[in-house]
Amino acid sequence: MADSRSGNPVYSTGYFIFLACITLAFGVIAWPFASPLLWAALAAIMFQPMYQWFLARMGGENRAAIATLLVITFAVIIPALFIGGVVVEQATSVVYAFQEGRIDLVAWFDTVFAALPDAIRERLRDSGFGSAAMVQQRAQDLALESSGMIASQAVSITGSALGFFLSFGLGLYVVYFLLRDGQTIGRQVIEHLPLAPAIAEQLANRFLAIVRATIKGSIVVGLVQGLLGGITYWIAGVPSVVLLGLLTALFSLLPAVGPAIVWGPVSAYLLAMGYVWQGIVVLVSGVAVIGMADNVLRPILVGRDTGIPDWIILISTLGGIAAMGLAGIVVGPMAAGLFLAGWSILRTNREQESGVTPVA
Repeated sequence: MADSRSGNPVYSTGYFIFLACITLAFGVIAWPFASPLLWAALAAIMFQPMYQWFLARMGGENRAAIATLLVITFAVIIPALFIGGVVVEQATSVVYAFQEGRIDLVAWFDTVFAALPDAIRERLRDSGFGSAAMVQQRAQDLALESSGMIASQAVSITGSALGFFLSFGLGLYVVYFLLRDGQTIGRQVIEHLPLAPAIAEQLANRFLAIVRATIKGSIVVGLVQGLLGGITYWIAGVPSVVLLGLLTALFSLLPAVGPAIVWGPVSAYLLAMGYVWQGIVVLVSGVAVIGMADNVLRPILVGRDTGIPDWIILISTLGGIAAMGLAGIVVGPMAAGLFLAGWSILRTNREQESGVTPVA
């Protein structure tokens, strides 16, 4: 094998340099569309079972791919765009409420501060956090920064509308072909990886398991918790329920505390402002409904543990969001899972070579 390759010009150093250069050039060209391509690949992976269901009943690959694409468009994309528009509108109204003083944080702060033990109040005063005026000023500064960010994002979206629709159309176009030819493309990629076939297969299986577990166990569960939170806030009469529901869904991605970062302050605010039954409703729902949804749904949707510790999920999720935006929600845990899988495969092979029974 080695002799036959040594005489083959394809395996020469010059040809590998050419492959590296042309691959790098293609990567630079495709990089502006990295985000839609990533979401297209994730959508094709998650909706592949639906494509197979349509394929078994419609008898044609193109028809099955089109049917699946229509489901994705009308069940996922259009509702997401509508909710996004509502969130931007409600976020803007909240910013204006802060600026106009319609949200009275001073009264809320005074009530909460008075209910604290004397020792804690003294420490807050010593730290400079015992002044209601300071809290109001911080809130005003946050509102100004947020309004500036929203305005800049609106200008960015308006100014790049053509780019948005181009990326959107490209994503749908790629989803169609990945649904139809994804399995063939996946096998070709595995065969051409510079790894032993067995290791490449293990990593590919691990990759698919992590993607499905991350989307079903984090994004789907997060959306359910956000929906439950939105319903809870609506029952309690809290304004901007769509915005708060989205924040609940986003914070549910964080292990341990999760959505309590949202419903906890909302409940405290309602109780402090005298809305007793509303605050109790949010508190009870947060603990017994929103919080328990994760424990009930995750085992059903995921089925088994991803093998990634919670603290690594937290670091990889936050780091992924910081590096890539919303795409980092999936890319971060995926990179962490492949990192752990790669080292686990190395450890297993070393233990097998040394005759040591691998530790489960």
